[in-house]
Amino acid sequence: MIAELLRTASRPQHQQAENSSFITELMTGKLNLEAYAKYLANLAWLYETLEAKVAEGQAYPSSEQIWDSRLDRLDSITADLEALGVHDWRNTTQPSKAMASYVDYIKSLDGKSDFRLIAHHYTRYLGDLSGGQAIAALVGRHYGATADQLSFYRFLQIDDLVRFKESYRESLNGLQISDAELDALVREVQLAFEFNQKVFEDLANA
Repeated sequence: MIAELLRTASRPQHQQAENSSFITELMTGKLNLEAYAKYLANLAWLYETLEAKVAEGQAYPSSEQIWDSRLDRLDSITADLEALGVHDWRNTTQPSKAMASYVDYIKSLDGKSDFRLIAHHYTRYLGDLSGGQAIAALVGRHYGATADQLSFYRFLQIDDLVRFKESYRESLNGLQISDAELDALVREVQLAFEFNQKVFEDLANA
């Protein structure tokens, strides 16, 4: 099963990213809302690029169900940043060095016809639907973030998040890809987590 393979093969990279000092401190209340806003502004650069790429070209054969527009987050991120006092983020913020590298890498992919983009789509959106929900709860609890500052984590067009995640994994399992492409997809998921880990390191050092 492709979904299980991606999960298990990337577990070390995933655990390293989620146990980074920045995420640990953010989720235990040791930072502040400004630090969260910097994190979210970095994500804005990534999602703008990722969602532009998802809109490019013809879907890789058998991947059509993966590219669900209900997952799009850029508008929500922009609204949250405004509510956090970060206005016109494209002109008032810069991605960290690691995020700029990640954005450049996503730009190098060939839209949704490139099966490698699936890895970054999977890493981001399944993360938002899963661990992202815990982040939202903890940022609200520790830092007093309001609902209009946390819309990034609300998927209003999706009625049942659990069922949606199951359906997403079913779509992954239905991918018709060669063994070589599957090996490359696994490496790409690992790479996505490594990019995210470097972004967290930048944020910790800021």
